[in-house]
Amino acid sequence: MRVTLIYNPKAGDEQQTGEDLADLLRSAGHVVERHSSKDKHLAALLKGSRDLVAIAGGDGTISKVARIMAGRGIPLAALPTGTANNISRTLGVTGIKLEKQIAAWPRWRKVSLDIGLARGPWGSRQFVESVGMGLLAWGIPQADSSAMLHHMDDPSEKFEYVRAMLADRVKEAPPIHCRLTVDGKDISGDYLLIEAMNIRSIGPNLELASDADPGDGMLDVVAVPAAHSDSLLKHFRKSRAGSRTAAKLPTYRVRELQMEWMDFEVHFDDDVWPDGRPVSSQARSIDIKLEDQGVEFLVPRKRTS
Repeated sequence: MRVTLIYNPKAGDEQQTGEDLADLLRSAGHVVERHSSKDKHLAALLKGSRDLVAIAGGDGTISKVARIMAGRGIPLAALPTGTANNISRTLGVTGIKLEKQIAAWPRWRKVSLDIGLARGPWGSRQFVESVGMGLLAWGIPQADSSAMLHHMDDPSEKFEYVRAMLADRVKEAPPIHCRLTVDGKDISGDYLLIEAMNIRSIGPNLELASDADPGDGMLDVVAVPAAHSDSLLKHFRKSRAGSRTAAKLPTYRVRELQMEWMDFEVHFDDDVWPDGRPVSSQARSIDIKLEDQGVEFLVPRKRTS
């Protein structure tokens, strides 16, 4: 196959360069064109893709390429070299050596992955993982600015630290009052966490929506009111212990979520808005749903993780 390799030069093992990854592909008989995910002309470069786009990186890199490739009809393959790898985990391709994945591609099947769209005071933003308010929207900038976290090398240690930080926040954070509807049903109330999930896990491998199907055209909206704080803490404790037990949190499978923005932070995958910046828009309505066109990924015929 003619494979376009997009790789994040800052993800994973620093000894594994873009050329090393390209060599793995060539040794499997593929013709390879490679580009860094940091290239400012990435969208234009991807226009020349032919048979397959292979993405070596974490969730941010996969999400970036998937948004560019939506609706083009060219399959993608995730080579997880990031830290959390939540998208790859949902697709079932974590825990497989890269060379084995590449060798197995001709036998793998294709599955759909939806692309989400969030409209609000910020304008329009696409997303692949989730859009959320409350606990995780607070936690993303806290983790990014943590000096202690940046000195940790072990991913599992980092995840333990972030989960503990979020658990502490649950105990002390005031709930956010939201005027909220899901497919027209009013579920307004006071919430600690609202996540419109397109995949099963987010952040430090928090599996909030175990039954989420990223290609079913539906969002799994996990909405945890203040009265369910104990359930959220219990799930964090199970996550720290490595349990794969499904989260017992209030969840709605819907096509559309609408709410009124009331000065809280919102995250789109790993980006947070307004992030301390002034908001000039007077619009208060937030609308979250999935777009008509998504992408397809190669995945094992039998789920492996």
